[in-house]
Amino acid sequence: MALAYQLVGAGPLDLVYLEGYASHVDLNWESPRFAAFLEGLAEHARLIVSDRRGYGCSDRFAPPEVPEIDVTTDDLLAVLDAAGSKRAVVFATSFNGYLGAHFAASHPDRVMGLVLESPLVATHRTRDIPWGLTDEWYEHLTSAIRADWGTPQWRRTPVLARQDPVERDWFPRWQRASVAPGAFLAEVHRRFDFSGVLSSIHVPTLVIADADGDGFVTPENARYVARQIAGAELVELHRNNVVLPWYDGAEEIVSEIGRFVRGIREHQATFDRLLATVLFTDVVDSTAQAAALGDRAWREVRERHDGLVRSNLSHFRGLEIKTLGDGFLATFDGPARAVRCAQAIVRGAEALGIQIRAGLHTGEIELDGDDITGIAVAIGARIGALARPSEVLVSQTIKDLTTGSGIAFDDRGAHELKGVPDTWRLYAATA
Repeated sequence: MALAYQLVGAGPLDLVYLEGYASHVDLNWESPRFAAFLEGLAEHARLIVSDRRGYGCSDRFAPPEVPEIDVTTDDLLAVLDAAGSKRAVVFATSFNGYLGAHFAASHPDRVMGLVLESPLVATHRTRDIPWGLTDEWYEHLTSAIRADWGTPQWRRTPVLARQDPVERDWFPRWQRASVAPGAFLAEVHRRFDFSGVLSSIHVPTLVIADADGDGFVTPENARYVARQIAGAELVELHRNNVVLPWYDGAEEIVSEIGRFVRGIREHQATFDRLLATVLFTDVVDSTAQAAALGDRAWREVRERHDGLVRSNLSHFRGLEIKTLGDGFLATFDGPARAVRCAQAIVRGAEALGIQIRAGLHTGEIELDGDDITGIAVAIGARIGALARPSEVLVSQTIKDLTTGSGIAFDDRGAHELKGVPDTWRLYAATA
């Protein structure tokens, strides 16, 4: 996979810009307004601009291959490494707010600060996001994309792009070059909800809202995000219902980001709290099997079991924390990889003549030397205890974060988890 990126300027710190609508690192500069916006950002930091997977000058994907959060997080790490950036302020807009928030929560050692502009919390309306988009709205947008994407007739073309002859010529060309309508539709229809990630963000955060909204990204999203992130600053701007930040209100956005960047100093945190996916595994009826096989034979099974688990942890980039009787506790920086690892362990165990139950949850953990603690660990343990033989049981958070991964889930209903508040809906990973 080839990922395109550019470096602009040479400021005292790095600012990576994740445009959520579309991007083409070459054609971006053919818009005088977009170019001025990028140059304004580069006055405050060394600017890193990248086309995300499937867009612009990066390798493309077919519509069914919309990358999952594990993949896009790895892509961002790869771009930062290639740019020689150890830590950066992450500036993410609209759709990419999902990636920016997840990256800041799971990799706080690489993030100096986070800026979310008009973030989209969830793609569809939920009980907790009642201002989310309806299925009817998506049907209307789908028809418009199929008919008019990349043409002068595109009804969502910003007003300033219609009024300026140069922008009016550039905007549809940029749309066509950035992403094909089929791939854009695949991303638009991807269901995600990153509300559960927000409380795990502990880096300085600026949230910028379009106080007017545009019917797609409403100001309620930004206000909700700012409330959920401890210490986050909310700035509301009146921008004439424009989502794209380089049009109406661009100077104000650049100014706010410049102010935010100037106020950031090297974060002195020890990064002892971060977002992670926790995996618990356990051998079913191990005591009875040990008695039936005898000590020597059971020891051989255990050794093969331990080798199986550790081999899969290595393959799926999991980190072994410790063994727990006949099971393991491990963490992952990507939920889809964690689910696939658990499924591989379950399948491999059956070949050994034993059954494994596995439980997974994504949440905030605390590092305690070589061990981990925190409510997410307790939740993962409780979920693992409820799993059936040869079942991978996960929380709603895991299901929400693995949208687009191709992993299928069966609803296992709502459960009370001992010692954990609230009711938790659990799912079995089936494919």
